[in-house]
Parts: sequence; structure tokens; C-alpha cells
Amino acid sequence: MSTTKKMAVTALAAALGVSTLAACGGESSSGDSAGKKPSKTVTLVSHDSFAASDAVLKEFTEQTGYQVKVLKSGDAGVALNKEILTKGSPQGDVFFGVDNTLLSRALDNGLFTPHRAKGLDRVAEEVQLDAGEHRVTPVDTGDVCVNYDKKYFADKKLAPPKTFDDLLKPAYKDMLVVENAATSSPGLGFVLGTVAEYGEQGWQGYWKKLKDNGVKVVDGWEEAYNEEFSGSAGGRKAKADRPLVVSYASSPPVEVLYADPQPKEAPTGVATGTCFRQIEFAGLLKGAGNEEGGKALLYFLISKEFQEDMPLNMFVSPVNRDARLPELFTEFGAVVDQPGTLAPKKIADNREQWIQTWSSLVVK
Repeated sequence: MSTTKKMAVTALAAALGVSTLAACGGESSSGDSAGKKPSKTVTLVSHDSFAASDAVLKEFTEQTGYQVKVLKSGDAGVALNKEILTKGSPQGDVFFGVDNTLLSRALDNGLFTPHRAKGLDRVAEEVQLDAGEHRVTPVDTGDVCVNYDKKYFADKKLAPPKTFDDLLKPAYKDMLVVENAATSSPGLGFVLGTVAEYGEQGWQGYWKKLKDNGVKVVDGWEEAYNEEFSGSAGGRKAKADRPLVVSYASSPPVEVLYADPQPKEAPTGVATGTCFRQIEFAGLLKGAGNEEGGKALLYFLISKEFQEDMPLNMFVSPVNRDARLPELFTEFGAVVDQPGTLAPKKIADNREQWIQTWSSLVVK
């Protein structure tokens, strides 16, 4: 909620690219027919927003002997496409970050080796969308929603939007920036939110009106949130002029956590009537060089230790029932009581056509 990721993460984490995050464990070595020791490195392929504390990854190494190497591959849609292109000869052992908006694409391409991860009994059944085959393991949830710049609206003495319908009002013309649904997970999530809200017969008309009201489209979340959105720390530095952005219900805590000094109130808010629920998954890649390490990592990703580390690193919600949310997350994150949802089969049957239609309406 992938988020997973899914999920909003700092630009600093995204800038790390490929990094070995665990601090201990044996030296890496690959197994072969000559009898070399099996690899003590397990490689996690992910979207750019994966982040975890050094301490929790060190704990994984201490528990298993495996050291985690993280390979970041772009936004969620881009990362998944790379894995499809290398199917059977994957870049790593586990893929994290495919969510319910893209899940069928991954499953239809046969990317994963089925594996029922230990600990699934502590994970809510409603997020186990592949429970019959266990090709993927749910890791987190998150809500894609429009965020707003509180200062901008206070200065203008204008109430911020609350719903999809509000975004069409002339008062909010040229204010919203969204991500491209063809390349970005939150961008696609927002489009699916409009389908859930207006139905298969009404969402296209909604986007025509939104385009007429000056919506701006950029490639991914990083550009939209940190460069175009006036309410983010990066946007304020860049003198961005868009006070509305598609991000996450959990984005406001990011602005509090990384501010110095920390404010008593988040500078951004959430239009809770514009949200769509995402579930992020991880899976053991077919052809993985370190399958046993990959299985151990899947178990760790849904463990209480990792799940409680996630909220303030990836700003998503845990799926493990035993995991507690940190106070900062609950205090500043928005509560979404009725997020938009669509059945996975409906998404699978229509996603590509919806993306093509959306692109022709809004981008071209």
C-alpha cells in the first residue's frame, strides 16, 4: 500500500538506488556445481519507495545469516515491467511493490514461485487476494488520495476540496497535479478511484471535466509530490505552484517527521473523499538464485518487527494484526473510513483498456 508501496517515501531513500542495507552477515558468494557455499545475500527488487531502518534489517541478518541487498527499479509500474522483461532470469530473489492495481499483470506473466509464507495466520484475510495459490504475500495497505497545501488555502481563504466532485469546481482550476496512470501506481490508483466513484459509464466524462479544469499530468509520484506540489518540503523549496496533488493519506506525517523543527500540525491535509485503497504484495521470483533466502525474507516482511518499522519508513499501514502504529503516524495521518475499492477481477479485466482510454483523454 504497495506500497506499498505504497505507499510515500522520502526523496533521500529513493536516491539511494541500489544499496546493501543490512550491516552484518557473511560475505556474499554464489552457489554452483563445484560445491561453493550458497549465497548469504538475498536481493529484494523493489520500486523506489522501499525503505527500512538499518536496525531492523540487521535483525533479519542476525536471525537468518542473510544480508539484504535492495535493488530499486523506478516507480511501481516501471519496476514491474522490468521484471516481466527479465522473466525467468530475475534481477533478484524477491519482488516487493506490486499492488492490487497491477497484481493480475504480474500473476498472468508467471513471475512468482508459489510459497505460503510463515506468519500468514496473523494477516487479515481480506488482503490475501491470492490466498488460493500464495504466489504473492500481502505486506501493507495504503490509501491513494488528493493531498492539499494547508497554507495556500488558508492564505486564499478558500476551503480545500473534500471530494472528487469538488475538484471540478472553478475555484480549484489549475491546482491539481496527478501522476501518469500508465507509469505510476498512485496515478493508476487515482484513476481507479474515479471508476469506483462514477462507474464504468461515468469516469471518462469526469476526466474530461477534470482536464478542462486544468489538471496537470507528470510521470511519477516523486516529480508530482516533491517538485510540483507547493505543500511539500521539496515543492516549497522549488517554489511549486500546485496546491493539490495525488499522494497518500499517510503523506502528512512525512512532512512532520522530516521537518526541523517538527511542527505541531502537519502542513498538508487529505481530501478523504478522493481515496482508493491499495494493497502491496511481495513474491518469490521464479528463477531466484537464492530461493531459501527469499522465503526467509518473505516471512520477515510480515513479521511484527518489520511491520512496526514500516509506517515511519514507507508511510503505509501494516497487515500483521499484532503490529502497532507509531503515535506520529496515527496523530498526523488521515483516517479514511470509506476508501474506494474495485474487485481484483474487474481491475484485471479492464485495467489496460482503462489506461489506454485515460491516456487518450488526458495525455494525448
